[in-house]
Order: sequence, then C-alpha cells, then structure tokens
Amino acid sequence: MKPFDEYVALAETAHGHICAGQILGLRLAIYGLKLLGLDDPAGSQRKRLVTFVEIDRCATDAVTVVTGCRLGKRSLKFRDFGKVAATFCDLQENRAVRVVALESSKQRAKEMYPEITDKNQQQMKAYREMAEEDLFRHEWVSVAVGSEELPGYKGPRIRCAVCGEGINFGKQVERGGEIVCRGCAGERYYTIVKNR
Repeated sequence: MKPFDEYVALAETAHGHICAGQILGLRLAIYGLKLLGLDDPAGSQRKRLVTFVEIDRCATDAVTVVTGCRLGKRSLKFRDFGKVAATFCDLQENRAVRVVALESSKQRAKEMYPEITDKNQQQMKAYREMAEEDLFRHEWVSVAVGSEELPGYKGPRIRCAVCGEGINFGKQVERGGEIVCRGCAGERYYTIVKNR
C-alpha cells in the first residue's frame, strides 16, 4: 500500500478535487483491503480483486484509486443502491468483505472539530483521523462472481433481433422467441427521439 497522502494526491487528480467523500472512499478501500490482507491490489494482486461499489459519487473514484479496479478492466462493478459502501472480493481465496460508511461519522466529525464551520473541511480532517470502527461497519459476505463477470472474459457477441446492435457478455434476453438486447426488451434508460 502507498502512504495515505500519496493516495490523496492521486484521488485529487483522478476526481478533479479533494473532498470529504474522497477521504472517506480512500479510507473505506484501504480498510477493505486490510481486512482481506491484500497490500498490492493494483500491482501483483490485480487479477484477484473485483470490487462492487454501491454509489456513483466521490467515494467511488477514491475506491478505484486504491484498488486499481476499473469499469473498463471489468474489475469494478456498480450496483446503484445509493449507499457509501463497497464489497471487495478476493477471487483467489473466494472470500469477500462488504464495508459501509457509518452515518454516525458525520456527527462524530462535528464533535471532534466544532470550531471548523465548513462541513466539508470538518469531515475531511475528522475522516483522516477517526478510528476505522468509528467510520465503518464491515461484514463478511459471499458474492457469486460468474465467469462472464470476470476481467478478461471473452464470450460470443450476439446480434439483437430488433435493433441489430451487438450484445456482449451474455447480457441478451429472450422475448417472444427472439434474442434481443435489454434496451429492446423494455429496459432502456433513454428515449429515442427523431433526428433534429
């Protein structure tokens, strides 16, 4: 693991600024890796770690800095639960730990530094110093990471019977006897508009 201030500098570069969410995310990832006993997740141990994040906010960018897990490498998985939480999966040892930030840490930051009126500054300072048990709760969990979810997985590319677009990684569905993409199956997050 790198020194904490080195992670802070990397997180600031990756995210564009440093904030309480970044400090919390760095501490969360370091704690999760400590629990797993991994000390070089972005180097020699990079192929054994998959991380699930549960929020698309500042903390997630910090988690990627510490773990080296990325969406493009298929080692970072996003599940939109709206929680400052992440599950770190050691594929080699077949074990996983979920770490969640405690809501009480915000109040604890106020108690530690009442003289700091800027909430972000107050939390950044406190989150650097708080004991792990004051910041997080963890639980050992089991995560079924299928072969199609693993980094480096190569599977067949299937063409959607409706739109003709290619579908990777077994994400197709069957509707009315046809193989279609999830968008054509009614799961679109977008609405098609006419060319303007």
